[in-house]
Amino acid sequence: MSKTQSTARQKTATKRVGKLTTAITTKSSTRASVLVEQTQGWTFLTNHSHVLILLAQDQSVVLREVANRIGITERAVQRIIADLETGGFIEREKIGRQNHYKILIKKPLRHPIESHRTIGDLIELICEQ
Repeated sequence: MSKTQSTARQKTATKRVGKLTTAITTKSSTRASVLVEQTQGWTFLTNHSHVLILLAQDQSVVLREVANRIGITERAVQRIIADLETGGFIEREKIGRQNHYKILIKKPLRHPIESHRTIGDLIELICEQ
């Protein structure tokens, strides 16, 4: 096996000034690579709101896809889903082998500064519909 082939089969991470780019190359030839890019290291919305927004866009999205799109682990998404369920922001319905999520849009946001707004207001602001 050549050095190039060996390198292609290993996971690689690259850091650039001002941007964090993580490229993950898998062994499988069917999956080329997954590239997750985050700028400046922080965003205005939390991962909880990112998960909520993605669930609003597709109620039957697979949690692995949510994790990939946000740039966090699947386990972190599972914890966030549990938080959102416990907090009464979403309801889970099992249809066959797949979960479908209903967002309770009339629920107010949690922090006192934003509690005059609802989950629906946040989703309407962010989602293109």
